[in-house]
Amino acid sequence: MEQARQHVGIAAGRVRSINVSKRKGTRKTPCDGAVTVVAHQGVAEDAHAGDWHRQVSLLAWESIEKARATGLDVVEGDFAENITTEGINLLALPLGTRVRVGSDVLLELSQIGKVCHTKCAIYHLAGDCIFPREGIFFVALEGGPINVGDSVEVLSLGDGTCAYTPPEALAELAAAQR
Repeated sequence: MEQARQHVGIAAGRVRSINVSKRKGTRKTPCDGAVTVVAHQGVAEDAHAGDWHRQVSLLAWESIEKARATGLDVVEGDFAENITTEGINLLALPLGTRVRVGSDVLLELSQIGKVCHTKCAIYHLAGDCIFPREGIFFVALEGGPINVGDSVEVLSLGDGTCAYTPPEALAELAAAQR
């Protein structure tokens, strides 16, 4: 626990890209300016916003770079992430972790990875979809504007649970890992 405390407030990165799409299952388009995150909904103007536990998705640029190193021609937004981060180890964060993006937006980690039931358009366009393995999802506790270059800072590490995550989502992920 002491080691976890040492990382809180130190674990920080930045927003490399903010991406939106009108339809689920497609690549997202990077935005030129500020985007608004709406509390308890997600990224305004994005198909994934709504009253559920996967309101805002994050993927590390470092994960995209690994995909590029295998020969995939991919960039920010190609894996349908809302926010492409840089400089923060997203995969080390447990459920319930709270993250501040910019000065106003507060997110709580609600799901790590996802189950793909079919090979989506992203898989067919990119040749692979790393998001089920390396993407993470959040609920938006507090909204506000975010911009490319904003900080992404871990405020508190979670305990491995999130009140917003439905039990069936956790069960589905656990079954897929077997």
